[in-house]
Amino acid sequence: MSAHAPLRVAILGTTSSGKSTLAAALAEHYQTLWVPEYLREFVDTEARIPVAADQFHIAETQRDRENAAAPRAGKYLFCDTAPLMTVVYGRHYFGGIDDHLAALAASHQQDYAYTLVMAPDIPWVADGLQRESEEVSIIINRMLLDELAARGIPYLLVSGDPGERLSQVERHLP
Repeated sequence: MSAHAPLRVAILGTTSSGKSTLAAALAEHYQTLWVPEYLREFVDTEARIPVAADQFHIAETQRDRENAAAPRAGKYLFCDTAPLMTVVYGRHYFGGIDDHLAALAASHQQDYAYTLVMAPDIPWVADGLQRESEEVSIIINRMLLDELAARGIPYLLVSGDPGERLSQVERHLP
């Protein structure tokens, strides 16, 4: 599609926060590509929730899929999650992360020109085998915002129904 490197947009948030819906809508609106969340595929394919030892593989595969899609994207590449989300989940569920995941997240965070965070303001829906609950989503959201602040990563908090979310992002992106 494009000879230049696209501007990568990280779409972060908890399970059932509307990341995939927004990523698909943005890709359609801007006539470009979006990279689905690999974690969802992992859970479906493996028929189990991930363990601590899976975290680096999940984040690395997500990054590899972004890199593979980038040459075919238009101005933007919308990324349904990022390695940083794996860091947050690893800290919550496993009490920490390994050095490989920490290094991957640190080295990859500058790849994103924009970061969008989905507000937890839409009805929560259980997501198959994934173990998150509405209560855990609130904790993960707080941890994500704290992680972004600690790393000095600016973000747009996106809220409302799908149409409102799309409009907010359209106003934010150049």
